Amino acid sequence: MNKRLIGRMGLMLVITGAIFGAVGAFQLYKPKMIRGFILAAGRPPAAVTTTKATMEPWQSVISSIGSLRAVRGVDIAAEVSGLVRSVEFRSGEDVAPGKLLIQLNADAERANLRALEVAADLAQTVLERDRQQYAIEAVSKAVLDADEHDLQLKRRQVEQQAALVERKAVLAPFAGRLGISTIQPGQYINPGDRIASLQQIDRLFVDFALPQQDLSRVRIGQQVTLSVDAWPGRTFAARISAIDPKVDAGTRTLQVQASVANPRRELLPGMYVKAEVAEGSARPLLTVPASAVAFNPYGSTVFVVKAAAGETDGKPNPPTVEQRFVKTGARRGDQIAITEGVAADEEVITSGQLKLRNGDAVQIDNSIRPSSDPAPRPVDR
Repeated sequence: MNKRLIGRMGLMLVITGAIFGAVGAFQLYKPKMIRGFILAAGRPPAAVTTTKATMEPWQSVISSIGSLRAVRGVDIAAEVSGLVRSVEFRSGEDVAPGKLLIQLNADAERANLRALEVAADLAQTVLERDRQQYAIEAVSKAVLDADEHDLQLKRRQVEQQAALVERKAVLAPFAGRLGISTIQPGQYINPGDRIASLQQIDRLFVDFALPQQDLSRVRIGQQVTLSVDAWPGRTFAARISAIDPKVDAGTRTLQVQASVANPRRELLPGMYVKAEVAEGSARPLLTVPASAVAFNPYGSTVFVVKAAAGETDGKPNPPTVEQRFVKTGARRGDQIAITEGVAADEEVITSGQLKLRNGDAVQIDNSIRPSSDPAPRPVDR
């Protein structure tokens, strides 16, 4: 019995050794076998594009949208009704302050003004005669007081009528550019009827709103960069000139006003603008294309390329990838800042990562790369 037991134990040891030897051989030839399986199945390493994570200067900005408004801008209207006798301007004309724009018919008002002036002259003559009579005690002081009161009343009537005549002439209240007008001579207009728009556009205001949490990040005099669709590829420099002292209770936003010089009059009131408020000075941040980051409910990830060592059948093994969790920072255009998880000069996958898993082999083809423009603009083709 002992001999049989010893024989069985020896057989088990031999079998165990064979198993461990087979496992070791499998581990030794595993890369070759996997490569053979992939090639046999017609599935080469996944094709991807890559780029290196680089440190780039990054200007932190607060982005918003707003609209342009003239420093001075009004819709000119007449104060009184009347028939238009003459139109003294052209649509789109630049005018000086006090320039006559519209003259309404004021013949009746002028005639009444002359009559009141004659009455005032008569009252002046009566007063002077009664003063001479009062000096010799020919009239009482009451008569003299009545004459002075009558003269003052008639002078006020003259002033009132002269003001009415002046209101029949519509003047430019300040220098600026007139808009398009449809007013024609012979047309009857009522008080408040719009004659033309007058805008002073050498300098404009930019009105935009920011979330209330950005209050500590803005201040008077801070630089603002503006861009408008009318001038693609260009920016305009502005500065914050006023901050509303009240937060809107409905939207919880803060109204901000900036001022922009417009000497060439390339900007017009009412334009939609994109405003970026520069915060502090530029600082270096680790930057990758936004397409390299996969955003998931459990965290953001990237695939980092790892160079493979060794050869198989005389050919170098393809590189593999390592999936990492990262923390992202600010974003601008096609770029995003990485604050944790990737080091500078590490190579990350920028496209093709949807079919990858941790440890997969890849084939790098950077003939066509995703965009990594910090300020991309759509191209109308």
